[in-house]
Amino acid sequence: MRFLRALVTSLFLLAAAVTAHAAPVEESGWTAVWATSAQMPSKTMGPNWSEGGFSNHTLRQVVRVSQGGVATRVRLTNRYGTEPLAIAGATIAVTDAGANIRLDTLRPLAFGLASEFRIPAGADLTTDPVLLPVAPFQSLTITLHLAEPTGPATHHAQALAATYRATGDHRADGVGTAFTETTQSWYYLSGVEVFDVLPHRSGVVTFGDSITEGVRSTPDADNRYPDELAERLTAEGNPRAVIDQGIGGNRVTVDSSWLGDSAQRRFRTDVLDQPGVGTVIILAGINDIGLSTDGPGAADTVVPVSTDQLVAGHLDLIRQARAKGLRVIGATLTPIHGSPYFSPAAESARQALNAWIRTAGAYDAVVDFDAALRDPADPQRFAPEFDSGDHIHPSDAGYAAMAAAVNPAEFG
Repeated sequence: MRFLRALVTSLFLLAAAVTAHAAPVEESGWTAVWATSAQMPSKTMGPNWSEGGFSNHTLRQVVRVSQGGVATRVRLTNRYGTEPLAIAGATIAVTDAGANIRLDTLRPLAFGLASEFRIPAGADLTTDPVLLPVAPFQSLTITLHLAEPTGPATHHAQALAATYRATGDHRADGVGTAFTETTQSWYYLSGVEVFDVLPHRSGVVTFGDSITEGVRSTPDADNRYPDELAERLTAEGNPRAVIDQGIGGNRVTVDSSWLGDSAQRRFRTDVLDQPGVGTVIILAGINDIGLSTDGPGAADTVVPVSTDQLVAGHLDLIRQARAKGLRVIGATLTPIHGSPYFSPAAESARQALNAWIRTAGAYDAVVDFDAALRDPADPQRFAPEFDSGDHIHPSDAGYAAMAAAVNPAEFG
């Protein structure tokens, strides 16, 4: 019986490798179990390798999937590249510790059965599936060998997890001693998908800014609110894939070279194109308010945005989601008093948008993160135990409280 199951699975994977790239996402039977939002090369909030790119390097990147499956494939992106990206070789394996991998799980990644391939400028690519069963909350290591100069690299700036770099080809190394450089950004990596028996379209996308991204949570600890939500659902016997599509500083209405394409512009790739998804939770707008008068980095971060413009942006996201058949949950904006974003005008705008989210009936459901995190004695501020210290991002306990505030009965 075991041999027959392995034979059937192998035949399925071979057929999928040939046909997957032509099959519509909604018919593929795959589910996104980890994802991150692509950003153009920039200095962003801290040092990273995106502007310089890579040449004769191997990148080793570690991600934790929110659910498991019997087979696995990886989404790569050259979305902001100006030249084709040459992948000289790629592997996937179960993570051991740090840059080490479990060699018994090492699998080569290919595209169209070719181990070397190119990703056109501006494009994404999904690898052929591999027979690599993974468990819920297992860490996977994706290794890319980039032999040719890449030019500036598509990346995600604030990974809150280590990425490792080595000189030369080390894609098959079990021990990661060659990987002597680290950064906390992801490069060319946009998603991991699994094939499994979870109900189709049961997945959840958490969509937003740095609070969704998990900024100020403990690095390499998977304490972001989407991580906490996935763990809670599994513990309650209602396992679902939960993916994190937050970008630090991201805005509903404004594109930025530092802070990512606007929520309206990136919604298709980051939400609608994700396989197996039925629900999206939208937490967005605090940066439109806070960066209307002042902000870091490039000049395109500071653009005034009115409450009416924010409401129109939210309505556009709702329209896009419903056109795809997704259930849409709106989240209230969390407190900002004590942070550089706070002013009486900014607080008035936050309260106005929250009132609209709660009462307008535009969303299918509402999760009140503001009520979950605010201090009852001073509702414009975080409760002390939920404040990371910068008065705008939650602590680990705050992110756990956000996950606890979500009602799974509202999912599609």
